[in-house]
Amino acid sequence: MNFVTSAIYSLYPLVVRTVDEEAFDADGNPVAYDRQAVEAKAALMQAQQQRSAAYSAESDPLFFKAQAGEVDQAEWLAKREEIRARFPYPTEVTP
Repeated sequence: MNFVTSAIYSLYPLVVRTVDEEAFDADGNPVAYDRQAVEAKAALMQAQQQRSAAYSAESDPLFFKAQAGEVDQAEWLAKREEIRARFPYPTEVTP
């Protein structure tokens, strides 16, 4: 499932089926949706997924090393900020 489809389901709970980027309710009727809102939500969802993957792969190991005293906590915090800068959230949507 792509981010646009996921965003449609997230924003429009009456939608039970999609075909490409067309949405349908339980009776098979087309559901009109705000394309701009869906694209903004999809961009947010993509940034959230990218951040989550980067945190898991890059930041979390530093966090545990900082907890063990193996690296300075500032290194972990800097990595978190670098990930946030690399995958910014869209300004139109609040996470």
